[in-house]
Amino acid sequence: MATFEDFQKIDIRVGKIIEVKDFEEARSPSYKVKIDFGELGIKVSSAQITKLYSKKDLLNRQIVAVVNFPPTSKL
Repeated sequence: MATFEDFQKIDIRVGKIIEVKDFEEARSPSYKVKIDFGELGIKVSSAQITKLYSKKDLLNRQIVAVVNFPPTSKL
């Protein structure tokens, strides 16, 4: 079980999606998104939300993300 001390280590930030593309290499239908986190810079991530949102719906939307997880794959 996670402790309160574990939770305090998580860095959660608000960012703005600045680019959305189809993630053709993904095993499941996904988007590749670029997110501007201001002073932290631009981060790239993926999201399996193609059935819920169009690319147009996501562009310029603010999101909340954990920014200090280690990378899991190359995007």
